[in-house]
Amino acid sequence: MALPRFAALPAALIAGVAAVIFFMPPPAGVSVNVMHTGGLLVLVMGLWATGILPEALTALIFFALAVLLEVAKPEVIFSGFTSGTLWLVLGGLVIAEAVRMTGLGERVARAALGTRVWTYPQLVTAAVLVAVVLAFLMPATVGRILLLVPILAAVAERHGLAPGTPGHTGVLFAVIVASFQCGTAILPANAPNLVLAGAAETLYGVQLIYAEYLWAQFPVMGIVKGALIVVIVCWMFPAQTRASGLAAELRPMSGNEKRLAIIVLVSLALWATDFLHGIRPGWVALAAAVVAMLPRVGAVPATIFQERIKFGTFFYIGGVLGLGAVMLDTGLSKAIGDALLAVIRLEQGADAENFITLSVLSTVASMIVTNPAQPALMSPLAGDFAQATGWPLQAALMTMAVGFSTLLLPYQAPPVVVGMQMAGLRLRDALRLTVPLALISIFALIPLHYLWWRVIGYFGN
Repeated sequence: MALPRFAALPAALIAGVAAVIFFMPPPAGVSVNVMHTGGLLVLVMGLWATGILPEALTALIFFALAVLLEVAKPEVIFSGFTSGTLWLVLGGLVIAEAVRMTGLGERVARAALGTRVWTYPQLVTAAVLVAVVLAFLMPATVGRILLLVPILAAVAERHGLAPGTPGHTGVLFAVIVASFQCGTAILPANAPNLVLAGAAETLYGVQLIYAEYLWAQFPVMGIVKGALIVVIVCWMFPAQTRASGLAAELRPMSGNEKRLAIIVLVSLALWATDFLHGIRPGWVALAAAVVAMLPRVGAVPATIFQERIKFGTFFYIGGVLGLGAVMLDTGLSKAIGDALLAVIRLEQGADAENFITLSVLSTVASMIVTNPAQPALMSPLAGDFAQATGWPLQAALMTMAVGFSTLLLPYQAPPVVVGMQMAGLRLRDALRLTVPLALISIFALIPLHYLWWRVIGYFGN
């Protein structure tokens, strides 16, 4: 596969920097293997951040080089595949495809939007609410965006908002950005969440509980940020709606839809009560996927597993989790953590300053390596951060989510880029939403998030 001409130079630069680090004599107190792992980290993170190669191919490159270079034992390199989170990804891929294939997702969206004519602020609010509701039902962000963009485009046109007008653009940006950003507050809903949960389990043996994650993140990252998206869209893309045709009536639910709805609702109930029964979300998702594909009992044919499921995300997250484990095993994460702690100030008892510092650091890391890859870079450092701040390890890990929930530039979130391409939206229009949203998130929502965690006692003191 030949690289596009514009990608050849960045690829060469990334490979060159990685090679320099790989062969560089180690500083005092640092092993040769740490330098080798550092070179591998730069190569893999660079390829993920720039998107020069497909994410799954970069993950396979990591597996191959890590094994051939013997930077760690195979059981460490491939440890992500033993994580329940990775099986949550697989189950989520099956359920997301089933929701789309049976028409259940479209039904939920159309039922929520109804046939009435909304005012423009009401329509934008409805678009964000549909994105949030579907995030609970459909784990794959790309799947939700691919499902919702054509539906919302048709709804916008029905309200007199023609393609290319500010109103049409605003409605589509609302549903695309909310699908990703509000989804970061729901554990199975986004790739970065799953990477964080898998890293916590793989690196520290810590299981992020669905209900705990929702309680800690959703009030600010879900509710407040969703409302903020509505306000900024209505401000930046003002419009007025008018009636322009009626929506088609919903057909009666098929048997497959009914069975899938039951499977999804039972899964949601088990996810939300995992703190009671102790069944991990990954095993719930895997069981739901199996039941959904069973003959007569399920909702979709088992052939979708070979024909419709795209396994790129599965191997990508497996690679991200393995990279984090290798960083921890080789001591690279400790070396990076020591360097960061020498630069940033973290003091026990200074919870507000510590929270803002780590949240901003996580946000900057997301801009460098993209949001999905950020937990792989930052999670191995959480142990050092927890020790320096005196927080529980879960609190240090959860600040990573505060960082990757902030989207300054669309390239940070591949699903957002996919949605923009599908809808024919321009980058400069996207920046009118993402830049103000990111700035308000950094200067207002991060302090608000700190206050919420203080109220619920999440800092453990």
